[in-house]
Amino acid sequence: MSNDNQFPLWEVFVQAKSGTPYKHAGSVHAADKEMALMNARDLYSRRNEGTAIWVVPASAIVASSPEEIGSFFEPSNDKAYRHPTFYEIPAEVKHI
Repeated sequence: MSNDNQFPLWEVFVQAKSGTPYKHAGSVHAADKEMALMNARDLYSRRNEGTAIWVVPASAIVASSPEEIGSFFEPSNDKAYRHPTFYEIPAEVKHI
C-alpha cells in the first residue's frame, strides 16, 4: 500500500464490443488483480458499456510525454520510405 493508506492504483480499459479496441475508462484502487477486475466491473460496466475489461497496474504503464514530441518521434521522420507519398495507390483501393 502507498503512504496515503490506499491500495495500489490500476488503470481500467473497456472493450465496447468484441473485436473493437479497448478504451481507457478510468482508474480503481485495489489490493490485487482480482479485486481490481471486480472494482472495474462494478464501476465501469454497470450499464452494459462493455463486453470485456482489462486492468493494468498504473505503475506498469510507460508513456512518452508531450514535451518529447520532437526528440522522441524524430527517428521516424528521417525514414522517408515510410511516408505514403512515395507509393502509387491503385484506383480500386478506397481507404488507407
